[in-house]
Amino acid sequence: MAASSDSIVIVGAGIIGLDVALVLCKRGLGQYITIVAEHLPGDTSPSYTSPWAGCNFSGISGSDANALRWDKLGYAHLTSLAADHPTESFVSWTQSIEYWDANAPRDKIKSISGYIKDFTIIPQQELPPGVEYGVSCTTVTVNAPKHLTYLYDLLKDHYGVRFLRQKLPSIQAAYASPRTQIVFNCTGNAARTLPGVQDAKCFPTRGQVVLARAPTMRKNVMRHGRDYETYIIPRPQSNGNVILGGFMQKGNNDPSTYGHETDSILSRTKGLCPRELRDGPCEVLAVFAGARPSREGGARIERESISVGGSERLLVHNYGAGGTGFQAGYGMALDAVACVDDVLRELGRLVNGAKL
Repeated sequence: MAASSDSIVIVGAGIIGLDVALVLCKRGLGQYITIVAEHLPGDTSPSYTSPWAGCNFSGISGSDANALRWDKLGYAHLTSLAADHPTESFVSWTQSIEYWDANAPRDKIKSISGYIKDFTIIPQQELPPGVEYGVSCTTVTVNAPKHLTYLYDLLKDHYGVRFLRQKLPSIQAAYASPRTQIVFNCTGNAARTLPGVQDAKCFPTRGQVVLARAPTMRKNVMRHGRDYETYIIPRPQSNGNVILGGFMQKGNNDPSTYGHETDSILSRTKGLCPRELRDGPCEVLAVFAGARPSREGGARIERESISVGGSERLLVHNYGAGGTGFQAGYGMALDAVACVDDVLRELGRLVNGAKL
């Protein structure tokens, strides 16, 4: 079978789908990829979660072996962008402080301390009241909507990836072309209801955030409470804008924003950084809500055969990252692509030039 622009189809154009495309493109397969999605970078919708992210590299992800490995791979990818392409990619080195009121994830912290820049445990006497443990380091922040647009332009203009705006009625519909050999399912929250997937382990985790202009706030600060999350994340190259949050409301996909939640966010963040946010300039620009694509047991990266029109086709699932898509997504993409390495090698032989 001859290779074509729809030999590989990626369903979903959030950070997970775009990272899969980037990994494939680095293997020389860009012109054989079509990304199919209802929403594309530059769009805004409560169901298109990626642009609403803070987003930074932090200890908010899981402590299982996969999560630790994905974090390390993601950190290497993002810090490479921060070092080599900070302006184009909208990824920047940023000083970070992270606090835990209780139950600090020691395995995760130990893992991160082995590779993260300037890692230091904050002395007990320097911690705010009620905080049990804290660390400081130099990590990265990402301007989420701008980074998505950067990836979109890179994939389309440099690597030749084709984008198709379409809402699919089922995962089987991704095999519209008989030439399609692999479909990557990167559908996020839609994986719970999309026919052909319908993963009951998936659930939304609602967040509300405040976009503010606070030009003196130049560091990440996060506080993980017993029943709350508070975070302050500067957006690179945004004229001093920051993301203030937030909420982690499991099972809630309400797209509305609420004044009392905005008040709570402002109160908590100003209490965390009073000099920069309470005493310094802090102008509220907008309030957003979105649902993180979460999954019981963690993200699903799995290869399976699926029946389409009476024949067996190849499907790779890659979804359920929750709030960690930007920091773990590249590592997840490496695993997802590795699931079909045998088929990609055969495809490489067909196209006579892919560097596999």
